[in-house]
Formats: sequence, C-alpha cells, structure tokens
Amino acid sequence: MRWRAAVLLYDRERFGETSMPDEPLQATGTPGVPLPGSADQIAHQHPQLWAAFQRLGEEASRAGPLDPRTRRLVHLALAVASESEGATHSHARRALAEELMPEELEHVALLAITTLGWARAMKGLNWIRDITRDKGGELPR
Repeated sequence: MRWRAAVLLYDRERFGETSMPDEPLQATGTPGVPLPGSADQIAHQHPQLWAAFQRLGEEASRAGPLDPRTRRLVHLALAVASESEGATHSHARRALAEELMPEELEHVALLAITTLGWARAMKGLNWIRDITRDKGGELPR
C-alpha cells in the first residue's frame, strides 16, 4: 500500500488532483518506436497503470550515474540474459532509434557467451539481428 500511496502522491503532484492522463504519456520513451501489440493494448486499456510503469523506469534511470547510451546497452543485455525475445526486440529497436550501431548491439550478445553460454547468447544474437536486419545493418562476417 505504501507504493500505491507514493504513486498516487506523485501523480497528484505531476498531473493535479483531477487531471490524471487517460492515455499513456509516451508509449516507449523513445520517439518513433511504437509499442508491440499486447503492451500497446495494456497501455491504452489501463493508462494509469502504464504511466506508473513508465515512471518507475524514469526513476530507475535517474537513480544512478549511467548515461543514456550505457543504460540502453545494459537494458539490452538484461533482455538477452532473461531470454525475453520481446524485450530484446524492443531494446534493439530503441537502441537503433537512439543512433547506436547494429554492431554495438550484436557485441552485447557476443559478450554474453562467457556468462550465459553459447546457446543462450546465440539466441539473443538472433533476436538482435531480427531488428538490425530490418534496419539495414550488415551482419558481421
């Protein structure tokens, strides 16, 4: 309940007592990168829930010294490590929109080999390439 009270207090400070958003503030935090289907549905069916989720991400970003580029690469690495295809695709799309190079994203998966093992790292690399290929990134030879 304390968390809910803190979110409501934050909401009231940010939006005023009666002006809570009816739509998500910005779907992904990266302009031009739409949410995938199910996340987009939740964002529109439950905009206050989505807004709270977005605020959590914003606060986590402000909680430490990492710059935006490094944070994006860390998010991508965590998506690969958690074996989440959707999150890997999402963070790869957002990284490209934020002007990171396809080779940088693929390097994240290569770095995972010694931590996650060959098979899991290659799965992540393939998911990253699903996105880098769509954006015209050349595959390393």
